[in-house]
Order: sequence, then structure tokens, then C-alpha cells
Amino acid sequence: MCRMTQFPQAMDFPPAAADTPPGTKRQIVAWSAWDWGGAAFNSVMTTFIFTALYLTGKDFGGADHATAVLAFALSISGFAIALLAPVAGQRTDHSGRRKLWLGINTLIVALLTGACFFVQPHESYLLLGCMLIAAGHVFFEIADVNYNAMLLQISTKHTIGKISGLGWASGYLGGIVALLFVYFALIKPEEGIFGITSADGMTYRAVAVFSALWIIIFSIPVMLAIPESEPDPNEPHVGFFQSYKELFWTIVLLWKSERHTVYFLISSAIFRDGLAAIFTFGAVLAVGSFGFKTGDVLIFAIAGNVVAAVGALSAGFFDDKFGPKAVIVTSLCGLLVSGSAVLFLHGKTAFWVFGLILCLFVGPAQSSARTFMGRLAPEGQEGELFGLYATTGRAVSFLAPQLFGLCIVLFGAQRWGIIGILVVLLAGLLLLLPVKAPPHGVAA
Repeated sequence: MCRMTQFPQAMDFPPAAADTPPGTKRQIVAWSAWDWGGAAFNSVMTTFIFTALYLTGKDFGGADHATAVLAFALSISGFAIALLAPVAGQRTDHSGRRKLWLGINTLIVALLTGACFFVQPHESYLLLGCMLIAAGHVFFEIADVNYNAMLLQISTKHTIGKISGLGWASGYLGGIVALLFVYFALIKPEEGIFGITSADGMTYRAVAVFSALWIIIFSIPVMLAIPESEPDPNEPHVGFFQSYKELFWTIVLLWKSERHTVYFLISSAIFRDGLAAIFTFGAVLAVGSFGFKTGDVLIFAIAGNVVAAVGALSAGFFDDKFGPKAVIVTSLCGLLVSGSAVLFLHGKTAFWVFGLILCLFVGPAQSSARTFMGRLAPEGQEGELFGLYATTGRAVSFLAPQLFGLCIVLFGAQRWGIIGILVVLLAGLLLLLPVKAPPHGVAA
């Protein structure tokens, strides 16, 4: 028999998070440390260093060819995430092994990251490198489902915004520290502080080992400080394929009883794709349309992460006071205004000013989208709902890149690709406006 869970008619904050004491400072810091460690995979490996400066370079058949292969591999990983994430979250909700699977998936991410050491600078190793990065994305997203669900174990309706913002800020700051270390200790010097040279791509391969260790070290605190989630004694064990049948009924019941949750999943999927595109194409635009050099891009990346961290941290207080919807709407409006300024203004100064303003609003939108989902999730189904949250995000992950490229083709210049991103952000905002905001606590 399928589990016919009746979702609460009122969008009350999950009782487990509302009625139990908040997490201790030690637990909150330990939880945030996982985001700090994950930045080594997101910022160092997949955004700024390993893939951007090494895997898509001339040694792997040229930028166009290598980027195409990487994009294809990542598209497959996106499909895998959409297929697996909600069921993975659902099964950990039932079994009460949320922390266990967070640890297992994080360890797999670290091992795949470390295995990138074996990607030598030759075209014959391109597929291996792309497969390792793509597989790392799959396991990182599944781990992130359990990590996000764990937020409800350490927060209350009065503190969820602050704690979520702290986690996002920790991720941004961890990325800054990791980027600074690998750049100045391994990449920039003729011979790194460990005696590693650039011969045979060894500096970038050493970055992979560093990132793997970084991930493992900063995932240890959450494993020690946060208690394991409790299994639901009323839920029978179901097989893997039976889980998809349960997932189908979950979506049906959501549509019948909590339709605004479905509306939020759709709207957030769209505007989160726009947020991701800002970071994905920001460096591309800086170099191609505003004349930034490699060093300029790294400096801007660090400054942007600092600003985004400040935004995410400060927005947590507004989230708890005014609710996540107000923060998201304000942030999206700020992104539309500053993005339009980047589109029509010229010169490095304009990009620095309005590009950093963009970063300031990205962090709050990301953080409050997570707390919005957390406030909607019924007790005992946090992982399943965050799995759907991950899946819907992946389902439209093609949208902003496609519109970005289409606008370049239509208008004949790279900078006009910004229109595509703005259209996605505007669509997400318009779809969010009619969504009923979840209840939120007012901090004492």
C-alpha cells in the first residue's frame, strides 16, 4: 500500500522545530562548517579553479571542445539528481539515518574530488575529469538534501532565518579562504610552498587533493555535534522502486492540500536558476565584455563572495522578522535593477559597483528560499520536501543558460545575454508574488 500522508491544512511551522529547544551554539557552528567545507567543491573545483583554469583549457582539446564535453556530463548529472534527490530524502526521513547518509555522500564527494588528481593534462583524460566532476555534483546535491533537512533539527520558527543565513555565509567565506590558499600557495608561485611545480598539471591536480581534505575536515563537526534523526516507527520499510510510487502520492497530496507549496517549488526553481546563472556567467561577462584579466576575476570573485556572505548573514534577521517571502521579493527586485545597470552601463567601474550589488542580493535570495521551504515542510518529511526542492531546481536548470545564449545570438553581443538572466529572474518573481507566505516567528 502507498503511504497516503495527509499534509497539514495550515502551513504551520514543523512542530519538531517549533516546540523543541533550538540547537546549541556548538551544533549551529558545526552545521555551518559543512557549508564551509563544501565550498571547496563548489568554488574551487567547479567554478573558479579546476574546471575553469585546467579542465577546460588547451591541454584537453581546447576550450570549446572541453567545455562542450563538461556541459554534456553535467547535463547527465542534472538528470540523475532530478531522479534521485527526492527519493533519497524520502528514504532517510523514513529510516532516521539522515546524518549517516549525509556523511556517506559527503565522503563520496571527497573521494571523487581527490580522484581528480589522476586527471593528467591530456585530451585522453578529459572524459575522466568530466565524469568525476559530474558524479561529484550528483552526490553533493543528495548530501545537500539531508543537510538542508537537518536545519529544522537545530532551529525554531524564531531562528531558522538567522541560522540558514549563517550557513550560506559560511559557505561563501569558506570559498574565499580556500580560493586564496590554492591561488597563492599552489597556482601563482613558480614553485608552490610545498615544492609543487606546474609541470604535468601538478599544481591543479594538487588542488584536487587539497579540496578533498578540506571537504572531509569540515564535515567532521556536524557528524559529531548533531544527533541522528529519529525514524518514524509507523512507516514500514519500502523498496527503492516503491519509493517512487510514494513520491507520486506525495506530489498528488501536495497539489490537493498544499497547492501553494507546489507553486513555491515552481517559482523558486525558476528564480534559483537565475541566481545560479549570475555566478556561472559573471566571470565570463567580466572578461568578455568588461575587459577583466585573470587576476581581476579572482579578486572580484573574492569580493563578491564577501558581499554575498554579508548579505546572506544580515538577511537572516530580516527573514525571521518579516518572513522569507519579503526577503526574496526584495532581493529579486534588487537583482533586476542592478542587473539592468550592468547591461546598459559600460566600463570596469560600473561592473564592480553593480556587480557587487548583484552579489549582495544573491545571498539573501538563496538563504530565504531555503527557509521558505523549511517553514513549509511537514514534520517527518523534511528530507522528501527538500528532495523535491532540489529536483525542481534541476528540472529547469537549462533555462537561464539557454536564454543567455539565445539573447547573444539575437542581439549579436555577449553583454546582451544578461537579458536572458533578467527574464528568468522576473519570471520567478512574478510566479512567487501570488504564493501564500508561510508563517514566521518574530524574534524576541
